[in-house]
Amino acid sequence: MDINTLRIAATLACFATFIGIVIWAWSRRNVSRFEEAARLPFEQD
Repeated sequence: MDINTLRIAATLACFATFIGIVIWAWSRRNVSRFEEAARLPFEQD
């Protein structure tokens, strides 16, 4: 196994992680939590 194989593996792992985060962020289960978090700066005590 040479350095290029390790670089390819690291790139694919990072890409898979990125895709996982995108899927998690756009998941319908998280919409209500994200909308609530988006309104936090505008709420007054």
